[in-house]
Amino acid sequence: MTDNLIIRRARETDLVALIELFAADETGGHGDTTDDDAYEDYLRAFNVIDASQNEQLFVAELEGEVVGTFQILFNRTLTGRGSLSMILEAVQTRSDMRGKGIGGQMIHHAIEEARRRDCRIVQLTSNMARTDAHRFYERLGFAKSHFGFKMKLK
Repeated sequence: MTDNLIIRRARETDLVALIELFAADETGGHGDTTDDDAYEDYLRAFNVIDASQNEQLFVAELEGEVVGTFQILFNRTLTGRGSLSMILEAVQTRSDMRGKGIGGQMIHHAIEEARRRDCRIVQLTSNMARTDAHRFYERLGFAKSHFGFKMKLK
């Protein structure tokens, strides 16, 4: 069913579908909403991401519909002899499309981009409540290696 899946850079015309995807995620707790008042916030963020040299936002499209998304960020540090790392963020597959291989194709796409950019590592964090996602990432070759810490400021 996902043979026709297209993974491409997100466009502004995808924004409504992306907002709906994030707002439907009750586990994430990010406060995403489809309220019209919030659209300008999302549009501003999209424009910053789209213009960035170190960030890229992707969508997975199937039969003209956005069915998934992920964002990649590139981070160069002095550790690892000045190596480049990829951070994988905001991985979401539309709830009615889960279990069809879309997430795996998105992750493989991100990993290939990391290889193309000569990254040393691909890293991600996942909400501790997402045990299914943890098994998914482990099946794809990711290993639990660090504890993550966050401090909410807003």
